[in-house]
Amino acid sequence: MNKGEQMSVFIAIVQKEDTLYVAQCPEVGTASQGETIEEAIKNLQEATELYLEEFPMKKITRSLMTTFEVPSHA
Repeated sequence: MNKGEQMSVFIAIVQKEDTLYVAQCPEVGTASQGETIEEAIKNLQEATELYLEEFPMKKITRSLMTTFEVPSHA
């Protein structure tokens, strides 16, 4: 990061799949993985930074995150 460079905040959604953690950024569409949550997020940060260098976003819109319920049919 260069002096005076602004930072942007993004959402990371992390899920465990088998032995790895998969991290996704819904605002940009990037994804990565790691053996720990921290590693998956660090790798996602790098992937997102590289992606935005190639495809800069003109305006960042905030996603709305909420929860909802559906009946369980166990």
